[in-house]
Amino acid sequence: MAPQERTPCCEEDSRQSAPIDNNLSNIDLSGSFVNKAYTNDTSDSTGSVASTKKITDDGEKRKKVTDFDDLLPYVGEFGMYQKILFLLMIPFAFFVSFVYFSQIFMTIVPEQHWCWIPELANLTVEERRALAIPPKTEGPFAHDRCHMYQADWTRALAEGRTTPDDEWPIVPCTSWEYNRSDVPYETIASQLDWVCEKDNLPATAQAIFFCGAIVGGLVFGWIADKYGRIPALVGTNLVGFAAGIATAFCNAFWSFALCRFLVGLAFDNCFTMMYILVLEYVGPKWRTFVANMSIAIFFTLGASLLPWIALWAADWRRYALGISAPFIIAAATPWLVPESARWLLSQGKIDKAMVIMKKFERINKTKIPDKVLNEFTEATQKAIKESEAESKTYSVLDIFRTPRLRRNALLLIVIWMAISLVFDGHVRNVGSLGLDIFLTFTIATATEFPADTFLTVVLDRWGRRWLACGSMVVSGIFSLLATAVPIGGPSASLAILGRFAVNISYNIGLQYAAELLPTVVRAQGVALIHIMGYVASIVAPFVVYLANISPDLPLLILGALGIAGGILCLLLPETMDTEMPQTLADGENFGMDQSFWDIPCFPRKKKETISQDKHNTQSNENHFVRSLPASGSRASVRASIRLSSRSTRRNQENGV
Repeated sequence: MAPQERTPCCEEDSRQSAPIDNNLSNIDLSGSFVNKAYTNDTSDSTGSVASTKKITDDGEKRKKVTDFDDLLPYVGEFGMYQKILFLLMIPFAFFVSFVYFSQIFMTIVPEQHWCWIPELANLTVEERRALAIPPKTEGPFAHDRCHMYQADWTRALAEGRTTPDDEWPIVPCTSWEYNRSDVPYETIASQLDWVCEKDNLPATAQAIFFCGAIVGGLVFGWIADKYGRIPALVGTNLVGFAAGIATAFCNAFWSFALCRFLVGLAFDNCFTMMYILVLEYVGPKWRTFVANMSIAIFFTLGASLLPWIALWAADWRRYALGISAPFIIAAATPWLVPESARWLLSQGKIDKAMVIMKKFERINKTKIPDKVLNEFTEATQKAIKESEAESKTYSVLDIFRTPRLRRNALLLIVIWMAISLVFDGHVRNVGSLGLDIFLTFTIATATEFPADTFLTVVLDRWGRRWLACGSMVVSGIFSLLATAVPIGGPSASLAILGRFAVNISYNIGLQYAAELLPTVVRAQGVALIHIMGYVASIVAPFVVYLANISPDLPLLILGALGIAGGILCLLLPETMDTEMPQTLADGENFGMDQSFWDIPCFPRKKKETISQDKHNTQSNENHFVRSLPASGSRASVRASIRLSSRSTRRNQENGV
């Protein structure tokens, strides 16, 4: 969701009479993949409010169009073409959910397994276990899952034995058989016997997937900068297609791990590039709907279908083919989805951007006046020249040079790592909750919808700081409580509530960073934070792996991290109803006038001074007017800020 701005609710906006800034402030003309349309700095609202003001009866003149958002009212903010683009997000939202969650159902192992002894194949399961498998008195299983008795089984059968000899030695298993009542199909883990001494391999493969996600963000971010968003969108989905199909033909761990690394290259570029493209062409007042509903409906629906696709396929290879084959649809994207007009403008390709706007005119049955197009073209050309003349550059290291900004940046990194680990841990821990994993996963995933909807309603009323703290702490408390109740329905219910709470935290996380970091280093800073989140996600599968030692361990760790991360949120300043920092000095001084106990729901009374009007200064001296968030500025959740900064990782590598 996009940052909020201060908008006077009871006074005339003084910016209406301010001089016109002909800079095209929302277009990043440096070539980096920075979508400033969704960071809504102060200058953004000035242009968008003023540019659409019509000529009034008293002769007041319309302000010039200097911003890409200023063109949208002329072509329709959510016309027929935008609605088509919104629906075209559906396959890409499904693709990212398939990429992220699919491996869970490829590597799941039935809980009950024991050594397979070919000589005893003619016996029933109960007879084989009674004769060849050592019993266990501790733990949830009545038999050993990794060891067997060593004996001359032909002789034992000839003697008619039905129970083991106490003198038989116990040795590790060499192959296994499985009770498929909980997982009624073969997975690669059961096919290759990734159990006992090899039970860490699924977690390792998942960690390798996230390594691929880091590399993919760098590679496809560079492609998006160099060649455009559509080539990057097509490329990332085709890589997901090829690697997903190849996964189905793997017969060893390292070939599987390599394919999952390549699939990781597609996460989560395969959706978020489309996400940003659509948001660019939607008017500000519709961005809240498009941004939230695409995640809440399309992504949630795709993820909820995954376990049932796996059950329907009834084999991990067919499952891998079934969820990977649809990615080929992305090859048709260049004929269905327009290139990013902002990127075209940043590259000086004004004519191509205008061709796209003409297409919007034709489909939406609207018309941009020639005078407006001329104003916009002139402003764009001027902005390009000014950008070429601008020589000042900033590095991500600049956020660590001053004490307050350094503290905030380190807090944001640690908090986002905690959120990422807790979120991914809850996603992958569904198999340890003692219920049917397919149903539990579906219910837990469905919490994304109410979480997104709830956040849309309350974020700009309750603020970021206390809401992030509260949701993380609540997630941690529910996770800890889940360890204090019996495994099954009670523990699963509490864990799902924890997942719901961390969904809220996850949606707040990167937006908080985008609002708190200064404009000059915002994209690079958010990219760094996002990469560190991936690093934390690499650890998450191994946290879940601890369930093999004790089912309570993952929830204890996730609970502790949730509470600790939530408390750390209180050390950050509140960003609601504030102007985002522009310079490094702004970032260093941001929030110095706030106290620890400031709560947006209960604002402090403070004196307001307006130097331009002495009378207003006196009349409002003891009157606090709470600012209202800018209309339609709550534009994007999670992915918009994530993608806007992703490609700038290239600059980080170069130290720019």
